[in-house]
Amino acid sequence: MLLAFDVGNSNIVLGVFKDDQLVTYWRMATDNAKSADEIGIFVNQLFAYENLSLKEVDDVIISSVVPHVMYSLQHMAQKYCDCEAIVIGPGIKTGMNIKYDNPRQVGADRIVNAVAGFKRFGGPIIIVDFGTATTFCAINDKCEYLGGAILPGIKISSDALFQRAAKLTHVELVKPDKVICKNTTQSIQAGIIYGYVGSVDYLVNKMKEELGGGDIQVIATGGLATLISTESETIDRVEKFLTLEGLNFIYQMNRTKK
Repeated sequence: MLLAFDVGNSNIVLGVFKDDQLVTYWRMATDNAKSADEIGIFVNQLFAYENLSLKEVDDVIISSVVPHVMYSLQHMAQKYCDCEAIVIGPGIKTGMNIKYDNPRQVGADRIVNAVAGFKRFGGPIIIVDFGTATTFCAINDKCEYLGGAILPGIKISSDALFQRAAKLTHVELVKPDKVICKNTTQSIQAGIIYGYVGSVDYLVNKMKEELGGGDIQVIATGGLATLISTESETIDRVEKFLTLEGLNFIYQMNRTKK
């Protein structure tokens, strides 16, 4: 079995693959202070809940945008899975030609998404990942990662509003029926959600122009992808497990036969 970690700034998503199929997944908060043993014991409990065993794990692969958790995760793989984790970064085969000014600056999650998106749907393609930050990535039909844009995530944007405006309080991120709202709660919800949809659609349309137009698929992933995609005019489909699938694809390219 393969244990895959997608480490984001807010959450870590874990996925277990068996015979190239995702059999289960979990989500946990990203905590820089957790030790290898704390992570290992917690993951062991998750496995036990699903009647799985960490002893069945053959390999571990990690994509991370949080450097401070890497030491604990890598040592967890060594101690609890008896293997050296594959870490997405320089020297790892991806099959993707990175056309960034400095390829090392591209987040591991963006590369993993690009690999999965191209493998699943071909190119040209635009991938929008709704995480702590919302990232937009463009891949052409030659499997070249061209670059993209980064937008503050919807939760970051809403938190900033509540912190700066003394009379505004946190609201649940749900869509009101209208944009012309008659109370403060729904007014905030309308502004945040529909305003964010407009930002996403504008950026995607600009990227499509720069790609030369034509048939360009737009794939969304990440925790809030469904919330935004239901109103978006540009998102074609939501792929909830795109990053985990990308990790499995990259693992197949880099695995060491045992």
